[in-house]
Amino acid sequence: MSFCEHCVRGVTHEGEPTGKWEEINGVKSYVATPSSDYPKDKVLLFLTDIFGPDLPNSRLLADDFASNGFKTVVPDILNGDPVPPDALNPGSTYDLMKWFPNHGADKTRPTIDKVIEGLKKEGVTSFGVLGYCFGARYCFDLAFDGVPKAVAVAHPSLLKVPEDLEKYFSTSKAPILFNTCTTDSHQADEIFGNGKFAPGYKREYWEGCTHGFAVRGDLSDPKATVEFMIKNL
Repeated sequence: MSFCEHCVRGVTHEGEPTGKWEEINGVKSYVATPSSDYPKDKVLLFLTDIFGPDLPNSRLLADDFASNGFKTVVPDILNGDPVPPDALNPGSTYDLMKWFPNHGADKTRPTIDKVIEGLKKEGVTSFGVLGYCFGARYCFDLAFDGVPKAVAVAHPSLLKVPEDLEKYFSTSKAPILFNTCTTDSHQADEIFGNGKFAPGYKREYWEGCTHGFAVRGDLSDPKATVEFMIKNL
């Protein structure tokens, strides 16, 4: 599962995010907090696509997760260098392959680890991780290290298939939810399905949608509208 043309396609969503920008252990992060009482020891860690939390789509999604009762943190895992929003404009010829070499695991994972360390110092003991496209790669890596209690990914990129799926099966104890669509290909059902993965496995299939639908979908198209919550924290 590598980058594809749909990684730089989609729609910028309208709305006014209600969360706040904070620095967590030196990392700029968008934080959406429930308006009612919520478990202070639990956090949803939202790992974005290549557009980062500056694109309002991710912040609006985080607000929605918070409205369901969980504090949601969206760190800038792109270290201040997201793909610009105008790359989504019709006719854009943005060259993703020129951007990507500066966003390898050597630069991205330390930023994520700093945020986790900072949240632990604030008393967080339980993490659910959500990953979209680029960010989904790091959901897997965190699960390999036993960090999250639950994982949800949508149209993941940068995975080695079937190697990463098999490693998740053999090393992780976190239940996992995949949100996939017509243009996503994977072998997860063969590896996790039919009850083979004891912690829990589910795959939602959204027919008619394209890669990127879960965060950059056209909300005027009912097929492109999707919301999901981790239930296993």
